[in-house]
Amino acid sequence: MTMALDRSSNAVLRPLGEEMGSDYAIVRRTLEFITQNWRDQPSLEEIAAGTGLSAMHLQRVFHRWAGLTPKQFLQAITLDHARHLLRDAASVLDTSYEVGLSGPARLHDLFVVHEAMTPGVYRARGRGLVIRWAFHPSPFGHALIMVSEHGLAGLAFADPGEEAAALDDMRGRWPNADYREDSAATAPFASRIFNPDNWQPDTPLRVVLIGTDFEVRVWETLLAIPLGRATTYSDIATRLGKPSAARAVGTAVGKNPVSFVVPCHRVLGKTGALCGYHWGLTRKKAILGWEAGMAGPATA
Repeated sequence: MTMALDRSSNAVLRPLGEEMGSDYAIVRRTLEFITQNWRDQPSLEEIAAGTGLSAMHLQRVFHRWAGLTPKQFLQAITLDHARHLLRDAASVLDTSYEVGLSGPARLHDLFVVHEAMTPGVYRARGRGLVIRWAFHPSPFGHALIMVSEHGLAGLAFADPGEEAAALDDMRGRWPNADYREDSAATAPFASRIFNPDNWQPDTPLRVVLIGTDFEVRVWETLLAIPLGRATTYSDIATRLGKPSAARAVGTAVGKNPVSFVVPCHRVLGKTGALCGYHWGLTRKKAILGWEAGMAGPATA
């Protein structure tokens, strides 16, 4: 059984997934309170009271979940922090490409290698493709993992009771594929993706991208955004040689079928606004806050 680690002590705490779901439920509730009150910069006690928890319990859950205190997490999702993530956004992409991160090597913090399916598979809407799927616990709620013989093909999220809708959404992208529920096939991918101890360069995560040529080019660009940084729709459009296509880029980002791994959550508005996220803005904030803990706790 895969175990989750407390990054502050490297001690094994619990089986992966045993507390992930309950932790994220608390985090999600807290995020809703913070989203409504972040301008007031509430204290730990105020945040805890607003979510019906004791300050000590909330502090413990957040640190276990993200390596951050609630106050540090609050800072990590404010507009000022978002603007910091965007600092020199265009040069972040330039540097990534200059050092070869767009090729089949280490593309970003998950050590991803990728390939695009042939245009024919996309045009046939997945006909002839076998996709195995299952739901697994993750730090961000239930995760729908979808794999083909070529690698990870889809990753979506669902809140309790929304699993069927998430599956229908993903199946609708390639409606002619042969879908088979198979948790044994998808479980290794879930562990590889959501356990940072498995982010190893000698065991790269293979991802297959299925979309139009333009969509795949956008998704490949997303893979060049490092952990702890962000970029904008217009910067991606410029990188692709289509500076006036920011809206089309936004549409392609929204259709990204491999959430989290292909980090569409790291695309922000020019002002640092978080904008939308196909799997919910609250979840986008949670992912960015969790990544802030991975990159290093906030200083204040």
